[in-house]
Amino acid sequence: MTDAAVGGWPLPDREFAFELRVCRWVEACWPPEPGSGGNRDSRSSHGGSLPDDRVAVVARQLGVQDRRWDTLVLECDRAKLAERAVFGERALDSDLLHVVRHAPPEWAWYRDALPDPGYPWQYVREAVHTAADRDLVETRKRGNRIEFRRRWRYPEWVERVVAIENKPDLDASAARVLGDQLERDVALGLADEVWVATRATDGADGVEPALLERLPVEAGILAVREGDGPAGLDVEPVWHPRSLAVDTPGTRILERPDGGTHDRSAARFEYVDAAWKASKRREIAERAYERGWRGYADHVRTDCRHFRVADAEAPLPACAAKGRCVTARECAGSCPEFEPEPPAWRAGEWPIDGGPGRGAMRLLERQRERRRE
Repeated sequence: MTDAAVGGWPLPDREFAFELRVCRWVEACWPPEPGSGGNRDSRSSHGGSLPDDRVAVVARQLGVQDRRWDTLVLECDRAKLAERAVFGERALDSDLLHVVRHAPPEWAWYRDALPDPGYPWQYVREAVHTAADRDLVETRKRGNRIEFRRRWRYPEWVERVVAIENKPDLDASAARVLGDQLERDVALGLADEVWVATRATDGADGVEPALLERLPVEAGILAVREGDGPAGLDVEPVWHPRSLAVDTPGTRILERPDGGTHDRSAARFEYVDAAWKASKRREIAERAYERGWRGYADHVRTDCRHFRVADAEAPLPACAAKGRCVTARECAGSCPEFEPEPPAWRAGEWPIDGGPGRGAMRLLERQRERRRE
């Protein structure tokens, strides 16, 4: 257990709580701003601000098949983000994106309108029907052919993708492992920037100098302290990242020598083209749009009588039985303290309106919806 607390609820010494608090801080304060002259008292706990025509959408635990980031920040065009809203709250997968991005303004046979997908057309036909079922496109049948047209033009609503690794207790050993992961991120160039968020130390640099040496220079570092900013955090960038080349081909490192004295093996890698990277960035952005970072509520027992939201501004899951904030793994049906809400709670009206758990879900969903606007 740490000495920190949110809304009066003590925090467990786990990465989960640290990650949610960083997500909340990023949502309110992105991008981070440096302090003044290294004076700790003058460091900004509230970060900077994006231009008026941009907004940040924050999600967690997203990435590609072989890489998942703790926190993901999408810097979005505000007007185009609003245009994306007409496609609904649910994510569009790669098949649906293929359909809606290339849907014609006038009726056309789907095989004439869409570029060759590189896989059998029967799957494209299924995707067209799925898109129609979700009211994303209009379809009609002429003879034996399925024709379709778009309802709205799909916008390119994401300007930049920023990945953050949350490592509250980053020692030298963990830094070596993380350094290898970040080097792969830099080589691939799927995100525009990569950062590491870790607890600040008492040193002049905010983090241990040895950690700076073990991480690639292209990665930024955020020193996180208890403070008076959002989620009770004071966040200071102690090393700014370099912008990565997301519009050019990248390198996926498949295998590399372990670094032993007698290891003379060669690294194995492959190139990925810019089109693949652009496609994956759209897919990641779509999943982030649907889930946000409050999606943890879908995996905890909000129907337990002991479930609480620690604080409306920093909505971490808390447990009245344990008397502290909890992780998603702890807040499960297997918890020995789990008790279903009494039926009278679920049938109640205002201010409970269905029980505290249902109210917590509505709160998180309202907050998630506001970030999509």
